[in-house]
Amino acid sequence: MKYKMYRFLVAACVLGMWMSCRQSPEFEVNGIIAGADGQTVYLENVGLSATVVLDSAKLNASGKFSFRQPRPEYPDFYHLRLNGQLINFAIDSTEVYSFVADAGTFATSYTVEGSSSALAIKEITLAQLDANQAIKRLRKEYASGMISDSLYQGQVQDVIDTYKKIALKYIYAQPMSATSYFALFQQIDGLLFFDLYDKTDSRAYGAVATSYNHFYPESPRAKHLYNLALQSLKVLRSERTIDLDKIAKEVSLLDVELPDIHGEKIKLSDVAKDKVVVLNFTVYQSEWSAGLNTTLGRIYDIYHAQGMNIYQISLDNDTHLWKNIVSSLPWTCVRDPQSVYSQTAALYNVKQLPTLFILNRKGNLVKRVEDIGTLEKEVQAVL
Repeated sequence: MKYKMYRFLVAACVLGMWMSCRQSPEFEVNGIIAGADGQTVYLENVGLSATVVLDSAKLNASGKFSFRQPRPEYPDFYHLRLNGQLINFAIDSTEVYSFVADAGTFATSYTVEGSSSALAIKEITLAQLDANQAIKRLRKEYASGMISDSLYQGQVQDVIDTYKKIALKYIYAQPMSATSYFALFQQIDGLLFFDLYDKTDSRAYGAVATSYNHFYPESPRAKHLYNLALQSLKVLRSERTIDLDKIAKEVSLLDVELPDIHGEKIKLSDVAKDKVVVLNFTVYQSEWSAGLNTTLGRIYDIYHAQGMNIYQISLDNDTHLWKNIVSSLPWTCVRDPQSVYSQTAALYNVKQLPTLFILNRKGNLVKRVEDIGTLEKEVQAVL
């Protein structure tokens, strides 16, 4: 009996020691980087609004480094940076990560021990890098006239779908994981792969948002994602199984201020004041532009007197062409000089052109129009 009690006490002590280790207030990141003598590796926290340098180490011939930092209260994201190359990882329940990499292929050919999530994040990162390279190649071909507008858009969408296929296997398998969150928010030139206003993609946002809201309700990331999912639901006017406590909130106007043909900056909020507005992202130098503007012109002629406006944003590179075309258009026409790198388009998560939204008289974004053929019906409904 005493022997059994002794064994029980030993087991309890071991368990207690293990639990105290699991609750360590710090995490450690260490490793070896070959061929990096004299270079500096940085540990950085990737926050919601900014990336912050936490520590750095100048490497010697051995390439060894080690960082220790306070463990985050909620799952959070970090990366190692070496000469502009990044290794992404998340800190959730793991205290020690060990990396082995080569300076030349730092971001792509590393190995990691300590967490399966780090391997999953590596796969997602590589898929994102592949997509970026493919789209850069397509943009060069499109700019040089090697491929048509429709072929360019189709092939870009194929690249995006390939990334999504990899990301979704994590998102729906473990929506509460840091890996799923990471996969959901990867970007190309500031644009998210997953479209907040797409009916299919909104399910992915909803799945991760619901899980994060359940497991980490006080996390800033959970609250941010929760609000995005709410916005998606509001815009799509859909009653799916995504449970966000049935909170009814209006989606506020994401304001835009861009120059018109005279160089005067025009705010979307000014055009939208007490009006129903069609917000259109477009490129005039395209095979479909003339037909789109004909449709917009017909709708504008019918409904402008009833309180309908159009705010049309051009992403054209050719300023002269844009000015020639818009000089005869009766609605508000502005141009974003950043073209395909437009931060305005990124704000609205525009991935393909043309893209149309409808704002109601309160300035709330209430609809993304998928089919130009339904635009008049949608405008009538909001009016």
